[in-house]
Amino acid sequence: MSGLPQIGILALQGDVVDHVRAIEAAGGRPVPVRRASELDAVDGLVIPGGESTTMSRLLEVFDLFEPVSKRLDAGMPAFGSCAGMIMLAEEVLDGRPDQRSFGAIPMTVRRNAFGRQVDSFEDEVPLEGVDGGPFRGVFIRAPWVERVGEGTEVLGRVGGGRRAADTPDGRIVAVRAGACMATSFHPEVTDDARVHRYFVDMVRRSGAGQADERNEGAPE
Repeated sequence: MSGLPQIGILALQGDVVDHVRAIEAAGGRPVPVRRASELDAVDGLVIPGGESTTMSRLLEVFDLFEPVSKRLDAGMPAFGSCAGMIMLAEEVLDGRPDQRSFGAIPMTVRRNAFGRQVDSFEDEVPLEGVDGGPFRGVFIRAPWVERVGEGTEVLGRVGGGRRAADTPDGRIVAVRAGACMATSFHPEVTDDARVHRYFVDMVRRSGAGQADERNEGAPE
């Protein structure tokens, strides 16, 4: 057993390379995941930003939706950024009729809520449980959370962006429910590994090394 938690990065579409780098900086061992057999070898999973409707479709094409859903139901930690937040949501607004999500976090997410590519922005986001001051969030065609359900903790809000100014407390952009967390913004595109370190620590506390134990005795 290596002692490093093995963190899968869903590698079907989206910003995979930067998440690999961020997980390494946060003290985890990144493992690209494109098939169910690779999913079996990880202790936690990152669902990257990208395009949520495309990601939903590719999960079906690669026969990964059900295996990921079963691992999440069994308690596998997961972190979704931007499109990954949409994929973890219980309810998605403004998505395609055939779009599926995992329902791992009790929340309602509005897709592309902050606007189109030209509405992208950066803002300081204070995050509960993340030391070192506010995190510089990069928002690119980002969703926001319109409703949190029972058991979902709000980790961060932001008042920046033209479409957030109408909410006195700011829009919800970071949440956690049990072993799953999600952000509207892209922490992987910065040099600040604190959000990924928070997730790697979650995986450690959940029992990292289970993947090694599952694979002990497997054929080389």
